Amino acid sequence: MNIALCHPSVVPARGGCETYISDLARRLARDGHAVHLFASGWDATALPAATHFYRIARPSGPRSIRAWKFAAACEVALRIAQPDVSIGFDKTWGQDILYPQGGLHAATNAHNQLKHAGRASQWIASVGKWFDPANWSYSQLERKQYFGEHRPTIVVNSEMVRGHFEQFYGETPAGIRVLRSAIDPQRFAADDRLKRRADERDRWGVPPATSIGLFIATNYRLKGLAPLLKALPHVPRDRDFRLVVVGDPQTKPYERLAESLGVANRVSFLGFRKDPKEAYFAADFLVHPTFYDPCSLVVLEALACGLPVVTTRYNGAAELLAPSNSVVVNDPHDAKELGAAVARFTEPAVRLTASASAREAAKAWTFEHHYRGLLTILEETRAVKRAA
Repeated sequence: MNIALCHPSVVPARGGCETYISDLARRLARDGHAVHLFASGWDATALPAATHFYRIARPSGPRSIRAWKFAAACEVALRIAQPDVSIGFDKTWGQDILYPQGGLHAATNAHNQLKHAGRASQWIASVGKWFDPANWSYSQLERKQYFGEHRPTIVVNSEMVRGHFEQFYGETPAGIRVLRSAIDPQRFAADDRLKRRADERDRWGVPPATSIGLFIATNYRLKGLAPLLKALPHVPRDRDFRLVVVGDPQTKPYERLAESLGVANRVSFLGFRKDPKEAYFAADFLVHPTFYDPCSLVVLEALACGLPVVTTRYNGAAELLAPSNSVVVNDPHDAKELGAAVARFTEPAVRLTASASAREAAKAWTFEHHYRGLLTILEETRAVKRAA
């Protein structure tokens, strides 16, 4: 099939959806499908050599209208290219399939308010959104995407996101499909993993016996770094534990917070890593106290590396976890609850059993399972187009 993938940018080093699109493009090409990428920017080295690139002019102007410009230009380009089937992953329209990796804007908006501690702060944040032109613009764009004249096949990556349609719009689009996210486990295959684990810990100055909890994100506020730091005083002092923070290089406010909490000696800020693989190898468990993730890829990456997971009920990836390999926290702002969850996986015996369970969970839902499910949807959608 000639398959079009539409997203403003595909640079996998940024993680998330862009990593997924790169993995998907390579898998489609390996199966003999022709991949057509419609984007404003990309890392060609992370995509199949035979990819057909369609450069969409990078939109100018205020943030509130850039998404509209990209979507409109993408729609025109698709009409000219006439692929067998097309997929949009973000704020676009005109595709045959919409697979919103980032969930609904309405849900993102609501959950972004939760990152503020206390009802008063959350109320102030909600009032601020009423005066944000981008918020109104994205809300209208989202209604056009899902409830406009053109009704695409909608695929979501968790039951949580499916429920958000009813919660925020009072309507669940007909024929919506749930296809949970997945990652390519081959990205974490390594025969010398133990050596690389030891070498990475040496670079960090962390002894072999120290338990490492890994926090990896680019949006530290939404993913709950501040509440996590506030939870560390509730991890018993007699536990040999270190939190390692990877992602955004702008760490000064969080370093100051760690100092004020008296936990700076238990936290290492490593900044940006183009490839976080070594960080997973060196860690013992993942801590991801997010306020919103439709289906977090870092959780799936952790499972692929045999790492138990601490996350929250606001993460669709929790649907793939079990009590034997995770702790799902109810409220990231509850420092005692989050601290107890972290402390659980500082116990080597608990972690050993949980790690084995994490590996089994990774085998139960692989990228190949995901790919086969998506391929079925692509083929069904193409058949409907041909019959129309």
